[in-house]
Order: sequence, then C-alpha cells, then structure tokens
Amino acid sequence: MTEVPEITKGVVRRLITDVLNTGSLDVIDELYAAALAPAARRWIGAFHTSFTDVKMEIVELVAEDQKVVGRFTCSGTHQGEWRGHPPTGRRFERVDEVAIFDIRNGKIIKAWSLEDTLSRLEQLGLVPAVGSQLADQ
Repeated sequence: MTEVPEITKGVVRRLITDVLNTGSLDVIDELYAAALAPAARRWIGAFHTSFTDVKMEIVELVAEDQKVVGRFTCSGTHQGEWRGHPPTGRRFERVDEVAIFDIRNGKIIKAWSLEDTLSRLEQLGLVPAVGSQLADQ
C-alpha cells in the first residue's frame, strides 16, 4: 500500500511533538512497529534523562510514498549523564539533525539519522571548540 505523504509526515510530526518534546514514551507503540519500538524507547528515554527540557524543532519535512526525510534543530540543557559525561548544567542550542523514516501502515519500520554531535559537545563544554584549536596553532 502506498502511504499518503501527509499521513507519513503526520507520524513524524507526532514523534517530535508527542514523544521527543514531552518524553511521553507511552506513545512510541503507536508510532513504531513492534520490532523497533523497544530500541526507540531506550534511546529516547536515555536522551530525555540527560536533557529533560529537550526541544526539537521541525525545520522541514519531505515525504514521498513511505519515506519521510526530516531536517530538525535540537536544543536542551545537560541535566543528566550523557555518553559517560556527568551533567554540566550547560545548554546546547539549535544542533542540526537529519533523519529518514520508512513508514508502513502508519508506523515507523526503519529510521536512520545524522546529527551534529560535535556541535553539541562543543556547546556543552565537553570538547574544545574546533575554531579555538585552529586559532592556537
């Protein structure tokens, strides 16, 4: 069955507004296929523990048949351990992310994403800013 682009984009919009921006993990089963839901719950839950005030903004969504490509920005305050780093209390702003979702029958069956983790680490003070390293040389 070919999905209608507005329906598939709606699934991704709900993921952002009802799960990622609120931490409501109970909605995951409505949005993800059963095989993928446990993994989504783990990574989203862990990220929300680290950044309890996370805010994802949809910059752009493009859909064709069962595929949705999204461009997002993400902001949040480091309030819990993340990637082995204790909380810094610092905030990161507008970190770029891109994701591709494969959606069948209204549920995400596959997801792939890329995010600017270096920018997030720099803004949190967990690594020196690349620009400052170049200036020191």
